[in-house]
Amino acid sequence: MKRWALMLTIGLTSPAAAQLLGGGLPAGGLGAPLGGVTDTVQRAAGSMLGSRQRASDALSQGVASGLGGPLLMADGALRALSPRDLLALRKERLSALVRDNRATLDVDDDGNPVRRDVILALALAPETLEKAKAAGFTLTSTETIDGLDLTTSILAPPRGKPVRKAIETLRALDPGGIFTLDAIYEPAHAPLAAIAGALAGGGAATGSAPLRMGLIDGGVGRHPAFAGVAIEQRGFAGEAKPSGHGTAVASLMVGRSGAFHGAMPGAGLLVADVYGGSASNGSAVAIVRAMAWLAQNGAKVVNISLVGPPNPLLAAGIRALTAKGIRVVAAVGNDGPAAPPQYPASYPDVIAVTGVDAKGKALMEAGKPLHLDYAAPGADMVGAVPGGGWEVLRGTSFAAPLVAATLARVGTPAALAAEAKPGGGRIGRGIVCNTCRTPPKAVGLK
Repeated sequence: MKRWALMLTIGLTSPAAAQLLGGGLPAGGLGAPLGGVTDTVQRAAGSMLGSRQRASDALSQGVASGLGGPLLMADGALRALSPRDLLALRKERLSALVRDNRATLDVDDDGNPVRRDVILALALAPETLEKAKAAGFTLTSTETIDGLDLTTSILAPPRGKPVRKAIETLRALDPGGIFTLDAIYEPAHAPLAAIAGALAGGGAATGSAPLRMGLIDGGVGRHPAFAGVAIEQRGFAGEAKPSGHGTAVASLMVGRSGAFHGAMPGAGLLVADVYGGSASNGSAVAIVRAMAWLAQNGAKVVNISLVGPPNPLLAAGIRALTAKGIRVVAAVGNDGPAAPPQYPASYPDVIAVTGVDAKGKALMEAGKPLHLDYAAPGADMVGAVPGGGWEVLRGTSFAAPLVAATLARVGTPAALAAEAKPGGGRIGRGIVCNTCRTPPKAVGLK
């Protein structure tokens, strides 16, 4: 039987995975490098996994990068991940998320995480509601999502009946109704790291902000790169909390400090935290509520570096933003070309973004959406860490914000297309913002 150990190099953000290799996060906290490839290989080889369960735990942490791409140890041999490996990692990661949050999460028929005992009904007809109640369903709440003109009702299934089975009952009661599970969306660069500390900003993004951009992600932590930048944050899954993912993405949009700069440094940013520090959040309902807040507060471009399954409520939110002239930019994900198309990037109204390395070549782990619009730097670069410091980044999560901020700067889709440059591999219309990459050496990292 083969034993698998995930190769973790610079840019690692998972405490559990770091402990697996012998010792937890470095003293510098999230974003402090774990050493070069040689050092990492030696430490990984010294802690080869001794059981199937520990191998499963390692795979659930996600994929880190080194030597130009994600790597695995297979019986002590270093090799690149194949599309099949990436798909297996995805399945295990999602399974682990549900196992660790059984009280709040369930799965749909395809194994995607969903909120337990939650069924969403869009524009629920009164007669359908009465039929549903007679069949044992409970109306938990009905909400009008101001700013998007959407109405959603939350139903709880009959006691003891899984949501994936209960929803079929509702569809039989009203074949024309729109019923869906409340899917969970994860950062397009797993894992989501919640960090203790202060949030960036705190005041309304007005005055100094030349343009209102929106970010739907985890919260953004305080960092010198955000000094003088107008950032307003609001939580949609409890109180907003700093996260490693949200902070890095935001820095690529509006940050500036020394040699580091984002695509539109100093611009105002509205941040909608849909996680509240927990990877079990990030639901379709939270994301659509966040969309409404951004629309009401003047966002013109919204970045969503999150991925998950198609969902009627999420699709309706995207359509509502598009109807208001608000552009949505999203990452295609990092689970490889064998993974199913990820959303919201695969919706036709969304600008789908993949990542390229320093040589302009498409990342091998990038997902394959139903359409692909642009690429941007997604490797061989750094982003901000909550509280100060930098981390090496890799993934389509970090390409999307560069495209979003560039679109905000140039103003129109036509002008964005004019910015695109040639590259290698599957990159859509070309590479945007290639000069926006800040290499690790520029901030003192290897």
